[in-house]
Amino acid sequence: MTLNNNYYLLGLAMNANDTRQFRSVCESAGLAVTHQRQVVYEVLRSTHGHPSPEEVYARVRRKIPSISLATVYKTIHSFIEGGIFHEVSLHHGSLRVETNQTPHHHLVCTHCRSIHDIDESELGLTTQGGKLPGGFLVERYAIDVLGRCPACQQAEGQAT
Repeated sequence: MTLNNNYYLLGLAMNANDTRQFRSVCESAGLAVTHQRQVVYEVLRSTHGHPSPEEVYARVRRKIPSISLATVYKTIHSFIEGGIFHEVSLHHGSLRVETNQTPHHHLVCTHCRSIHDIDESELGLTTQGGKLPGGFLVERYAIDVLGRCPACQQAEGQAT
């Protein structure tokens, strides 16, 4: 059975372009193409926000019931190390995966730990690589703005 047939049976509706793209991404990152990696990759690509490994695991288990949480963690770490996805800042207390590939930053609520994306232009920034004072070479910017989200502000206002 081919890779595409396996995914069709799993309900992922993989097409030849998706398979080629995944193979290319793995090749660029130096990772072997495996069924489990493919499913984790597709789940991450189709997930909005900043999922935790546990959230990814719950979705992957619908497609591969025998997969372990440890395998999902290892796969996510392989993707992060390979530059396929990024890890969101640790300000929220646990690993979260960045699935939004466009340049942006984060608003992190210090109360409820929610994370919201904000376009870098809204912060008055542009990603321009180059070097910073002292010769520090910029690869990418990752700015977290810490504060209280509107829902927490409203809840605090009602409590007082």
